[in-house]
Amino acid sequence: MKVKLLKYTPDPERTVAAAARLCYSASGVDALLDMGCDEVERLIDLLRQRGHESPFEHASFTFAVEGISRACSHQLVRHRLASYSQQSQRWVRGDAAWHVVPPSVARRPEAARLFADFLARAGEVYRALAAMGVPREDARYVLPNAVATRMVVTMNARELLHVFRLRCCQRAQWEIRAVAYLMLRECRKVAPLLFAKAGPPCQVDGTCPEEWTGCPRYPGRRPS
Repeated sequence: MKVKLLKYTPDPERTVAAAARLCYSASGVDALLDMGCDEVERLIDLLRQRGHESPFEHASFTFAVEGISRACSHQLVRHRLASYSQQSQRWVRGDAAWHVVPPSVARRPEAARLFADFLARAGEVYRALAAMGVPREDARYVLPNAVATRMVVTMNARELLHVFRLRCCQRAQWEIRAVAYLMLRECRKVAPLLFAKAGPPCQVDGTCPEEWTGCPRYPGRRPS
């Protein structure tokens, strides 16, 4: 699995702070960016304290994501306030792609063998259908969710904070959680102030909205 930050809004923290400044001061548009680093940090903290997240939407981040399964990509695209471009199975041969093996399968020899046998058989059927003249767009119906894919993903900072709240949680599925943490790592390199409080609620403010489902961080706890 690989996540690479391709592009992002130049000086994203100052851009967000400028939007906040417009909301909370009488500064004209010509002076919005005229502020020191301390003022940028103060305004971002103010937005966070007040739960005023709309200015975060003015900073966007574009990632290349490689080596995730189709099962994982289906989870990622459920975050609709984003733009996605995904490797096409109509134009790229499905049997040429590698596969993602869940750790729960890999650590069980018998399960790993069964998994590998199924993937091999699916590839054989795919190639046989293509050899019969079946279009790739139809032959791909036999390919499993384990087939790996590549994507380009663009989200604004507000949506990313939402993604990190949900997908960095221990209750999230292992693969999407790994993607989320890699994206968060990339974001913090270029915008540490914006993402200083990003992550699951248990790490950010000590709360756990997943307690009632049996969160592994809080075994046995239920809402009072």
